[in-house]
Amino acid sequence: MPRPRRSTPIDTPLATHHDKASMQDSSAHPPVRDNAFHRSIGLFSGTAINMTQMCGVGPFITIPIMVAAMGGPQAVIGWIAGAILAMADGLVWAELGAAMPGSGGTYVYLREAFQYRTGKLMPFLFIWTMLLAIPLLMSTGIIGMAEYLGFFFPGLGWWPVHLVSLAATAIVTWLLYRRIESVRAITIALWIIMLVSVIGVAAAGFSHFNPGFAFAYPPDMFGSHFFVGLGAGLIIGIYDYLGYNTTAYIGDELRDPGRTMPGSIIISVVAMMFVYLLLNISVLGVAPWQEIAQSKSVASLVVERSWGHAAAAIMTVLIIVTAFASVFTGLLGGSRVPFQAAQDKVFLSVFGHLHARHGFPHVALLTMGVVTAIGTFLDLTEVINMLLAATIIVQSIAQIAALVVLRKRQPHLHRPYKQWLYPVPCVIALLGWIYVYVSASTLSLILSGAWIVAGLVVFAIWAKVNRSWPFAPVEVRETYLEEP
Repeated sequence: MPRPRRSTPIDTPLATHHDKASMQDSSAHPPVRDNAFHRSIGLFSGTAINMTQMCGVGPFITIPIMVAAMGGPQAVIGWIAGAILAMADGLVWAELGAAMPGSGGTYVYLREAFQYRTGKLMPFLFIWTMLLAIPLLMSTGIIGMAEYLGFFFPGLGWWPVHLVSLAATAIVTWLLYRRIESVRAITIALWIIMLVSVIGVAAAGFSHFNPGFAFAYPPDMFGSHFFVGLGAGLIIGIYDYLGYNTTAYIGDELRDPGRTMPGSIIISVVAMMFVYLLLNISVLGVAPWQEIAQSKSVASLVVERSWGHAAAAIMTVLIIVTAFASVFTGLLGGSRVPFQAAQDKVFLSVFGHLHARHGFPHVALLTMGVVTAIGTFLDLTEVINMLLAATIIVQSIAQIAALVVLRKRQPHLHRPYKQWLYPVPCVIALLGWIYVYVSASTLSLILSGAWIVAGLVVFAIWAKVNRSWPFAPVEVRETYLEEP
């Protein structure tokens, strides 16, 4: 097989550029990017960003699922297990993100690590998977919104609920079908509403707290079914912690990434674990766990039992707004992922087109909008299972392998943070993700597997047309290595 072609980092848009003076003394100064962002985000603001992304509408729609999966108040174990997996995986993100800061996240890490043998295959598969996973994540927000509408319209049947879901998805897509320069105001409003919702529900639960409900553990809670329930609970738990890696996507804007990135991940995971535990206990103290497990709008139930119907109506509106806003911001950011990859010539070129008039990636937006709409017809638990099953192999496990490969292939890569107790967190994360994967539903494994196989077929066609590996020698671009 022909030897790989090695090009200098300057050939790629993410390359390091130097002027003549810096090239003469590159050992004394790290490379500086021409398009570098201002490093203004410190540990506190980075932690706040992570926590805002982690806690949207998630806990308000998954607490009943967690309680049902675990079979009682021992559902708190699911939140703790999710936190352990999130922290171990977060330390993988921390090393990779600090060493290769910038936009792209996993896309960049896989591109850098696996280019030596498989060319552009892994970043291509990652983007292909995101075309499924990101919209499915947005579908959970739409499903949650529709469930909470049931508080005001309890008699809605199957078709009305799904028509509302389709309408909500269409409205979000329509609102995004234009040039949007900033969503700062929406993000701040979402954060405030999220805080009010979490604090309000927890306060309502504790104001009407009954320990007899909250700690009514079944006598066989650690029976033979426990580990089956733990697997299902871990799926829900890690879904609710998603977002702990947000600072890895904005590494160019972090002050002291080697400290800020791991610190923001660790603190946000621990903080959200306590938030989820308090929220879970407060909810369980209001009604028998069997009733909680069957609820479709558990926050409304808690507030209504504690403070009455009017307060519950207000809380329900806040949660519906949170769900809608989270889908809006999620699709806005998600639609840019395949666009950037197509611009870098690592994905299908059609996704690199901008709207002729408004200049936004309309192909990616419409594609993700359609997949989101389809996802709303599935059961919430099935959607969560599917989006996790689709990403575990191509993202979570692949990133762990990327960290190991890069330590071997690029030992001189500047790493502001190196994983503590390496490789222990990698092993914990790997075992955790494998456990989550085998615990996923059969349907989600079949459909997500079929999607990845389809991605392999599409990649083969794309590589043939673009004369890329395996139809041409691999082209190695060690973007983040300092020039000699």
